[in-house]
Amino acid sequence: MSGVGKGVATASIGRILKSKGLNVTAVKIDPYVNVDAGTMNPTEHGEVFVLEDGWECDQDLGNYERFLDKNLSKVNCITTGSTYLSVINKERALKYGGKCVEVVPHIPLQVIEDINKAARKDKADIVLIEVGGTVGEYQNLLFLEAARMLKLKIPKDVLIILVGYLPIRSKDNELKTKPTQYAVRTLNSTGLQPDIILARAAVPLDKKRKEKIALNCGLDERDVISAPDVESIYEVPLYLEKAGLSERILHKLNLRSRESDLKDLIKIVYRIKHAKDEVRIGIVGKYFGTGDFVLTDAYLSVIEAIKHASYFLNKRPIIDWVNAGKLQDLQKYDGIVVPGGFGSRDIEGKIWAIRYAREKKVPFLGLCYGMQLAVIEFARTVGGLKEANSTEIRKDTPQPVIDIIPDQLRRIKMEKYGGTMRLGAYPALLERGSIARFAYKKDQITERHRHRYEVNPEYIKRLEAKGLVFSGKSPDGILMEIVELPRSQHPFFVGTQFHPELTSKLFNPNPLFREFIRAATKQ
Repeated sequence: MSGVGKGVATASIGRILKSKGLNVTAVKIDPYVNVDAGTMNPTEHGEVFVLEDGWECDQDLGNYERFLDKNLSKVNCITTGSTYLSVINKERALKYGGKCVEVVPHIPLQVIEDINKAARKDKADIVLIEVGGTVGEYQNLLFLEAARMLKLKIPKDVLIILVGYLPIRSKDNELKTKPTQYAVRTLNSTGLQPDIILARAAVPLDKKRKEKIALNCGLDERDVISAPDVESIYEVPLYLEKAGLSERILHKLNLRSRESDLKDLIKIVYRIKHAKDEVRIGIVGKYFGTGDFVLTDAYLSVIEAIKHASYFLNKRPIIDWVNAGKLQDLQKYDGIVVPGGFGSRDIEGKIWAIRYAREKKVPFLGLCYGMQLAVIEFARTVGGLKEANSTEIRKDTPQPVIDIIPDQLRRIKMEKYGGTMRLGAYPALLERGSIARFAYKKDQITERHRHRYEVNPEYIKRLEAKGLVFSGKSPDGILMEIVELPRSQHPFFVGTQFHPELTSKLFNPNPLFREFIRAATKQ
């Protein structure tokens, strides 16, 4: 089911196998008909993660990159929409030689072709493939059929792992195995039998439950691996390795046993569990609400980037969600983050939070839209531009300090929205003496983008004259990539047009997040 931990399980297995000297890559298969994740609202499907090549994809790709410590690309993403599009384009180009093109076998065969493409590109020894959704759903049957066909063709090279959930009733305090048993039977109906079951539960699995699952699901007891809740997702590889998962995988794939080297992960997990000093960060956003519940997945990479930087500085991060539509007292926060987003809803609340951070000297980090709103706030309050705004918020604003990129305007008029923003990795030149230059320790950086609007060049000189520093610019000097206030005026006030959270890794925190947390710990 959604949120049970398939993505973290996949990423963790990748980390373990990589620690054994194997070259590993990962592919996420999503059953939605969207060609990519870019056209979906974050509250609908969680964060949209952007890869180096600009491909907009599921947030699980972020976990893969963070755990494997490598950059992935478009070939690592498969959706129902992209698969059908490939097959239809081939049919239109007569690539099937006049055959009757059918859902089966041509759709599963295209999936297999795409998996092999990812393997070749990354020169992988092992490809980890996560099939999204739940066993038994109509929409992922074709992907399970691809797995069946692949296993039929190369049985010794394909391994099926099922992530099953074991609920626990508080009254009788007993883990229930029946849902996992039924999941296996449903998987069996597609022609697949799991080789290994990861038993997800709130608590570790006991021997009795392992025996029960093994007996009813046709497995060796050693192939039922307990996967309980842990304090940090970065503990999962260590737990699974201790449970013997990697040895069972290597054995079943007829690969020789190998020693793992997880010393670096052991050290950082120790630091995570024993950090005493706290740093409290407020994320001011608008994509939290889903009915009566809070959806933290909408800002998953921001959360992980804050954690990476905090762990690096041996701090325990306390992260609060601050609804921009219902702003609370911000005095308790050591730092404030305003992340990316779209549209005009709750914008004035975000601008109020930015003004508070600027005037009260609270460390502030604005990401993409957060940077644009910081420019608007400064223009209104300091720059004397009382009606400063973005044309995304108010099309007829008389002072458009943020405006749409001309090429983007043309695309929107043509109703071309999917995959058309400024996407992927772009370079930026940094001003010497700036906070950004101090953080990155180099003159040129490359970071990932996802936006349509930019700082309007017509207002740059006026804003600079009032004290706003544009410390990062595109190589041609036209696009403003980073804004900040001098350290003499503020301990840390930085906004980025790009998304630095997308490149943050556990062992290599993004420099701007690192310096932001460092400033916050001094509050």
